[in-house]
Amino acid sequence: MGAIDLNMPVLIVDDYKTMLRTMGNLMKKLGFENIDEASDGHEALEMLYDRPYSLVISGWNMEPMSGLDLVRQMRSNTRLDEVPVVMISAENGDENIAAAKQAGAAEYIVKPFCASTLRDKLTPILGRF
Repeated sequence: MGAIDLNMPVLIVDDYKTMLRTMGNLMKKLGFENIDEASDGHEALEMLYDRPYSLVISGWNMEPMSGLDLVRQMRSNTRLDEVPVVMISAENGDENIAAAKQAGAAEYIVKPFCASTLRDKLTPILGRF
């Protein structure tokens, strides 16, 4: 696998502004530049329909549409079913991880985490960077 395009469009989804800022900063620290933000699953879906994204990083607990529901909606749509999704949650239970994977999430990260953890989770999806 060749070098990845650090300018690929990435969508970060969370209803907590501080988490959006933290995720954006971590992605920039890893070299990603083209980052958009959505505050819930509905907004994320609208953005995904308007623009092709190469990666979605989504929080789990959001209202009115959770990250889990977002992944399910993406997987049921042929335009979005191949976009990798990384789910982020404070919940580290096996049942949450299994539910995220079953819904179609590529990876699951438990908060809090650092840039190196994010890189470790993104590398199997995107390749080395």
